[in-house]
Amino acid sequence: MNRITIPTPDDFHIHLRDGDALSRTVPDAAKQCARALVMPNLTPAVDTVEAALAYRERIMAHVPDGTDFTPLMSLYLSDSLTPETIRAAKDAGIVAVKWYPKGATTNSAQGVASVEAIYPIVEAIEQAGLLLLIHGEVTHDHIDIFDREATFIDSVLTPLRARFPNVKMVLEHLTTRHGVEFVQAQTDGNTAATITAQHLLFNRNALLVGGVKPHYYCLPILKTEDDRQALREAATSGDARFFLGTDSAPHARHAKENACGCAGCYTAHATLALYAQVFDEMNALDKLANFASRYGADFYGLPYNSGEVTLVRQANTFPDSLPYGDSEIVPFLAGLTWEWRIEE
Repeated sequence: MNRITIPTPDDFHIHLRDGDALSRTVPDAAKQCARALVMPNLTPAVDTVEAALAYRERIMAHVPDGTDFTPLMSLYLSDSLTPETIRAAKDAGIVAVKWYPKGATTNSAQGVASVEAIYPIVEAIEQAGLLLLIHGEVTHDHIDIFDREATFIDSVLTPLRARFPNVKMVLEHLTTRHGVEFVQAQTDGNTAATITAQHLLFNRNALLVGGVKPHYYCLPILKTEDDRQALREAATSGDARFFLGTDSAPHARHAKENACGCAGCYTAHATLALYAQVFDEMNALDKLANFASRYGADFYGLPYNSGEVTLVRQANTFPDSLPYGDSEIVPFLAGLTWEWRIEE
C-alpha cells in the first residue's frame, strides 16, 4: 500500500508552550490534526479556568487562516486546584485534568507530591465527568529511571483505579510492556492510554549507544526493545484503549544541547508520517485510521472530525532545524529521509 486516506486525526497529548513558541507549534499541530489536547504545564501552571481560557485564546490567535483546528484544554493538578474549579471547568468546556507527580518532568515542580492529597480532586473529576490524565512515573531517588513507570502502576495507579472505578483515566505516553498489560487487564471501559511515535520507533539504544543523543531524550525515557515491541503490538492491535498522543514537546536547541538537556522530542512537524511508518512496518496500515482518528474521540466522548488526510509513500527529508521564537528547534529525526508524508 503506497497511499492511505484516513479521517482527520486527533492528537490527545501535545505541548504547544506559550508566547513566541506558538507561532511554530500551533501551525505544525494544525497541519497534522483537527484537534489537540493541550498540556497545562506552563509556568505558572494552568490551574484555573480563567488561565485555561486565556491560554486557549492565545493558541487560537496562531491558527492559520482557513484551518480548522480546535485546542482541547486541560487543567494542571496543583495544590491550588479545588473541587469548585473542577465544576467550573466542566461548564467552561475544559475536558481534562492533568496530574504530574511532583518533579516527574518539565515544569512539574508545581505538582502534588502525595496521591492521597488528590483524592478530593479525583472525586470532583468523577462527579463532573472530566478525564484524569496521568503522567505515570514515581519520582523517588532510589527507583531506577527505567523502572519508574512500572513502579507507579503497581504502587500508585492500581490502588487509585480501585478506589475510583468510575473515573475515566488515561495513562499518558505509555512506555512499557508492564503498562500495556495493565491497560489490557482493565475491563471497566474507563482506562485507556496514549502512545507516542518515539516510543514506537526506538528503544533506549537510540539515546545511549554511540554517544548520548539529546534529541532522543524524553520523559518517560525510551525503554527496552521488549517494551517497544509490546507498544507496537498494542497500537496496531485494533484495541480501542490505545490511541494517538504525540507528547510533542519543543525545546530550543540550546536547551537540549547542553550539560543538562531538557526532556522532550519535537514530533509535531511530522506526526502522521512517523506513525504511518510504524503501522506500515507492522503490516497494519488498515488500523491507523482507528488509532489516529476514532478511538481517542470515542473515549473522550467527542464526535469524529470531518475531512480527511491522505498519506503517500514518498521520500522526504526532514529539516535540520526550524525557527522557534528567537532561536531554533531541532525536530525529531532532523535530516533523515522518511518514507511517508502528507499529500499536499
